[in-house]
Amino acid sequence: MEKKKQITALYKEKIKLLKKHNKLYFSKDNPEITDDEFDNLKKEVIILEKKNKFLLKLKLRESIVGSPPSNKFKKVKHLKPMLSLSNAFNKKGMEDFISKIGNFLNLRNKNFEFSSEPKIDGISATLVYEKGILQKGLSRGDGIIGEDILENLKTIKEIPQVIKDSSVPSLLEIRGEIFIGKTDFENIKGNFANPRNAAGGSLRQKNSEETAKIPLKYFAYGFGALEPMKFNSQSEFLNAINKWGFSINPLVKVVQNLDEIQKYHDYVDSIRSSLDYDIDGIVYKLNDLKLQKRLGNTSNSPRWAIAYKFSAEKAITKVRDIIIQVGRTGAITPVAKVEPVTVGGVVVSNATLHNEDEIVRKDIRIGDTIKIQRAGDVIPQVISVDVSKRGKNSEKYIFPEKCLCGETTHKEINKNTKKTDAVRRCLRGYECEFIARERLKHIVSKDAFNIDGLGKKVIDQFWDLKLIRTPSDIFKIKYEKLEKLEGWGKLSISNLKKAIDKSTIIELDRFIFSIGIRHIGQENAKILAGYFRTINKFSDLFKENREKILKNLLDLDGIGEIQVNSINNFFSKKRNTEIVKNLTEKLKINDFKLINRKGKFSNKTIMFTGGFDRMSRSEAKSVVEVNGGKVLGTISKKLNMLVIGNSKPTKKKIEIAKKMNVKIIKENEWYKILDL
Repeated sequence: MEKKKQITALYKEKIKLLKKHNKLYFSKDNPEITDDEFDNLKKEVIILEKKNKFLLKLKLRESIVGSPPSNKFKKVKHLKPMLSLSNAFNKKGMEDFISKIGNFLNLRNKNFEFSSEPKIDGISATLVYEKGILQKGLSRGDGIIGEDILENLKTIKEIPQVIKDSSVPSLLEIRGEIFIGKTDFENIKGNFANPRNAAGGSLRQKNSEETAKIPLKYFAYGFGALEPMKFNSQSEFLNAINKWGFSINPLVKVVQNLDEIQKYHDYVDSIRSSLDYDIDGIVYKLNDLKLQKRLGNTSNSPRWAIAYKFSAEKAITKVRDIIIQVGRTGAITPVAKVEPVTVGGVVVSNATLHNEDEIVRKDIRIGDTIKIQRAGDVIPQVISVDVSKRGKNSEKYIFPEKCLCGETTHKEINKNTKKTDAVRRCLRGYECEFIARERLKHIVSKDAFNIDGLGKKVIDQFWDLKLIRTPSDIFKIKYEKLEKLEGWGKLSISNLKKAIDKSTIIELDRFIFSIGIRHIGQENAKILAGYFRTINKFSDLFKENREKILKNLLDLDGIGEIQVNSINNFFSKKRNTEIVKNLTEKLKINDFKLINRKGKFSNKTIMFTGGFDRMSRSEAKSVVEVNGGKVLGTISKKLNMLVIGNSKPTKKKIEIAKKMNVKIIKENEWYKILDL
């Protein structure tokens, strides 16, 4: 318990520092630490979160990608959201990325082209041109809404205010990165902490004349809205805007396979120290714009682009101890406490051991000399053990079979593969103190109730003081008791009360996600919310005779047996049902509103059977949803159309559809509807 307290204390301190410097860095443009120090602090926190599974839901990396638009500037909505990029950290990660593209497009053997360029650590900015004239200039903001910094952007010589070319589209949204060269920064660093902060601070000047004094530069790298579309590839677009007067990175290159990707990545890595700007990897974008459009985006990032970070950092250290941690789903995760060592500029004292099998496979023991590896924001992992330096009295680590709460843990058996799960779990749910704490932290997190001021530090504090033990307790806090606590003044109490009061109104999908059912992530929660529509109907799951409902859930595309079993297991526990029911009584849970997209399949339900020759099931589903339709997993009275693929369709589904007079079309007819 003492070790857990030490870990918790360290995390609390890191969070406190991060919040302080994050505010100074992004909002105040007045940092107290260097850019490297800030990044290292951020990475330390991420490492702690990823090491301790119960911290994963914080999604700190996403929360600090941008910052809320400043009140100093007018807020303007981006024509298209500025999404984050997913990351790869090695050749295998890139291989998986390419494989996913091929699977989604049903083009598994195609040799894809990628437009590649260095990933600059600068400030993102969007430029909007109408008929060749610069009309808007926005900061990234939160990706949806940015700051109107047009006048400041006009001071940058690499940004043309008028594009004098008849071929320019009538609407052109250029995206790029603003930065200050290392050489130029040397002349002005007395006024700023680092190049990135100099760029950010300059762009937030109210007086554009002050911005003009700073040697800002701009590399254009892509587009948001573009009408009419006149380009076939990313490289064609970059060549065109370069001719129109925009600066693009001189290292931009088209590569055609995994070997060329790796070769280019290694080359840029070898010369990055000589570049006049800081980079931390390479961005690869599928070059074909038609294929980009087909791939589309997830909720957070485009499917057609990725940032391939530079090589992992390695270091040698020793294992001081091995401890276990308990996540909100009951997963028991081992963590190696190591002698503090600097890896890539960050001091680390922990390394993930993943699970019991990993410890056995690598034969990791307390006292061992080990090599650890850290790639980007990923928590350090143990690569290997130096057996030659192992002491004679070394003993193999015996993984505990009991949870920290004392309950015997279990390993599940996969019904399909018949293989035993590598992860041990505590099955007590809310009866386990450690699981209960982590579920509370999940409930207040950004993607759930998003209660500002009620973070992990405060949850731990309130738990120890027995102020909060269940989710509904959050809405019954005796605020007068907080006045006696250190660090709680009238303002902080008032702010917390406002945040909690605000959170009493929540959307149904966020509520479903927040209660922490295993295997029910944000996307699954939206699917379920779309099915139930209201909290009253969702509450039918609280009843013992929920078999019919669960059976109907299997009809939903994206909900399978794993999810249904998890839902059933969750609500089969009386304690879970009581807690969720009590929580609903404290809230106003809004009905789920379906997005009424207009298109070929508006208000239509469609089902697929068999494989398609020209597109994957994932793409077909995406096409339906983009065009206003809904995809079902099984045949019901609600089904409007069954599409039969050329490869191994299910005869039984076809027969049932015929009996129910459902419209049936073949694959070639499907393509005709889509104008393909």
